[in-house]
Amino acid sequence: MIYVFKTSVTTQKAVKKLTAKLNTFIPNSKWNFDLEDCDKILRIDSKEVTAKQVIDFLNKYKFECLELE
Repeated sequence: MIYVFKTSVTTQKAVKKLTAKLNTFIPNSKWNFDLEDCDKILRIDSKEVTAKQVIDFLNKYKFECLELE
């Protein structure tokens, strides 16, 4: 399933901080941030997690996250 989220992740430094954590959280998935988009999009292609789990995960690291439809 492909999830698309609006986030408050705004820098490459923040993405680097999250990379290892995301790879551990969803190890067999593809994900990427689009920091050039006004919504700072996070796309995740995974069958292992739910949207709520992703939102809770980013909130844990003090980032806002909202699923887009």
